[in-house]
Parts: sequence; structure tokens; C-alpha cells
Amino acid sequence: MNDEIPGSPPEKSWLDRFMKAIGMSLRDSNDLLEILDDAHKQQLLDDEAFSIMENALKVRDKQVGDIMVPRRQMVTLKASDSIETWLPVIIESEHSRFPVLGETPDQVLGILLAKKLLPLILKGTEGFQIEEHLHAANVIPETKRINELLREFRLNRYHMAIVVDEYGNVAGLVTIEDVLEEIVGDIEDETDIEEDERFIRPLAGSDYLVKALTPIEDFNDAFGANIPHTDFDTIGGILMHTFGHLPRRGETATINQFSFRVVNADKRQIHMLRVTLPPAAGNGEEAS
Repeated sequence: MNDEIPGSPPEKSWLDRFMKAIGMSLRDSNDLLEILDDAHKQQLLDDEAFSIMENALKVRDKQVGDIMVPRRQMVTLKASDSIETWLPVIIESEHSRFPVLGETPDQVLGILLAKKLLPLILKGTEGFQIEEHLHAANVIPETKRINELLREFRLNRYHMAIVVDEYGNVAGLVTIEDVLEEIVGDIEDETDIEEDERFIRPLAGSDYLVKALTPIEDFNDAFGANIPHTDFDTIGGILMHTFGHLPRRGETATINQFSFRVVNADKRQIHMLRVTLPPAAGNGEEAS
């Protein structure tokens, strides 16, 4: 039995509405988001596909300044330093590209690709001039739209840009990975550590891998520490308070002489830490 009222047009499916929407100029993306939401509720789009489409539409309203790595968290190299000085920084950070600075933090000479250093080291560094091995730095304003930047990344085939404020001072940097993560979510690479069931895992010497969700009481029991746990329950919680901001990979902090380095973190929380024990610490009994 057909329940439609005679003479009334049939209700359009989400696909009909979607096809009509993409064929017209929309004043904003809200109509399109509603159509995608309908498709998601009808299970015509799975969670991942809906999330990517939703983020791709929302990213148009964001600026580079919203997602950039701020200046204080940038890992940079100084042109006046030696290769021997750069190597520990490069190895510790595990980044592939580094802004190279001149006399001041606002003088960016170019971008060094870490992979280019190995053949240089093998050939010898006598007479080495860093300026001869740099890629041009792409400088963009922090007010630039993220979707415009992604288009430039693709067209010009570069992966990092230096972000400047209205006065021309360096405000931070942004990579193509930062932009893509706004759309598809966090991207892990082969250097990201896969977490197992253990909260604490021994490494070489006095170093340990520690999950940020490790209860402070368990950490204290494992290492004979005395970190207070009245205000925070986990190691990650007290570290967030210590940093005063959400840290990125490679940032370090010290609590009660224990050195903590962020190994894995995203834009929402810390995941994994590398802890170096002080000389007077306990035996480092492994916690579960």
C-alpha cells in the first residue's frame, strides 16, 4: 500500500539530496553536513568515512595558527653549530626535516633533510657549508586557511612551512602531516612505539618505557619514588600539570629527579614516556 499523499512529491533520499547539494553553490557547509549525517545514521557511511568527510568540511574554517607547532616547541638547528652538535638533536627528535637558523631565531636560512646528512658525514665535513645543502623555506602567514595550505603542499610538493605572525616573526611551523591529521586523524609511523599490556617496560641502563596512564602509586612502588598523588592519579596527569601545556614528542620534564621524555603523544593526550631514573632510585621492579 502506498502511503504517499496524492499529488505530493516523494521524499528525496539522502543520495538525491547529496547529488543536488554538490551540484549547487552552498552558502555554508551545514546543509552538506546534515546530508552526510543522515547517511551515517542510515549506516550508508561507516564511522571512519563519515569522520573523514566531516573533518574535510570543517577544516575549511580553520587557520594554520590553529594547528601549527608553536615556536617554543620547534626543533631547529643553528647554522653556526657543527654537524657533531646537530646529530644528537636529530637522533633524539626523530624528525626528518629541520629548520636551520642564522643569527637570530627569526632568521630561517632553509630546511635541512636529515637523510642528506649521512652521505655528507661519510665524505667528511672539511669545508662543509650548510647553506649549500638547504631547501628553501616556505613562509606562510598564521592566518592562512588550512585547505589552501593543503592545496599548496600538493601542487608545490613540499612538506613543511614556516609560519610567521603579522610582524614577520616566526610563530611556528606546520607540516603536511599536521594538516592530514586534521582530516584523517592521528597518523602513526614506524617510529611510533607500539604499546603492549605492560605499564612499565625496561630499556637499556636506567631507562624505562612508561605508559602515561600508569597510576602514580604503581610508579612509586616500582621505583621507590615519592611522587605525590593527591591531585593526580596518573603519571601523564602530573606531567601535563608540570608542562603547563599538551607536550609534543621529544619534550622533557623532571619530577623528583626522574627525567621524563615524551615518546608518543597526540593532540589530546600523552601516551608513552621514556623515564631515566636518578642514581638513587630503586631497582626498577617492573610493574604490570
